Amino acid sequence: MKELSYSILFYIMGMLLLSFGVTMLILSGLGTGAWDALFYALYDLIGLTVGSWIFIVGIALMILNSFLLKARIDYAAVITIFLIGAFIDFWLLIVFQDFSISSTVMSYVLLAIGITGMGSGIGMYLQFDFAKNPIDNLMMAVHYQTGWSLAVSKSSIEILVMIIAFILGGPIGIGTIIIAFGIGPFVQFFFKRFQKLKSLLVNGRKVTQTV
Repeated sequence: MKELSYSILFYIMGMLLLSFGVTMLILSGLGTGAWDALFYALYDLIGLTVGSWIFIVGIALMILNSFLLKARIDYAAVITIFLIGAFIDFWLLIVFQDFSISSTVMSYVLLAIGITGMGSGIGMYLQFDFAKNPIDNLMMAVHYQTGWSLAVSKSSIEILVMIIAFILGGPIGIGTIIIAFGIGPFVQFFFKRFQKLKSLLVNGRKVTQTV
């Protein structure tokens, strides 16, 4: 029960950190991840909010994944896309509504904060093995349909989305390249550390009760 409580806490905090990282990347003006660039492009072209497009596209991906995997729709994924979308809108529209970049140095600082936030957020929310992001499930669906490796499936999707985002005028830049090649090691680094922290919290509490 305590492990579940800590997992839920890590999950929510991870969503908050991940959304903060994405927000920093958007504000940096140096490029975001391919999917976030697509969401921002749709917001810029059509309206609504970035968070709304995360939810809309996420629902569409849930249906697509169900079709490709020949499985029932993963309704739990609604929780993830709702939280990420809501938190990003919170950061963009409330906390940093009037924020502006004053120098190139600040842009790169935000880029570094954003990548760190994304890596730590993903590493944190993955401690709770529930409500997977539809984007991650799309990788599994492509792998299932094509027989490609997970790495090739993931890379192919990211490249396609990046091209679409670029055509639509999304924020594609140096940050996009860094995220494409660097976010994996960041996630792995933070995942292991948060895994140890969660284990320490759970085990520490059990030891105290036993004594």
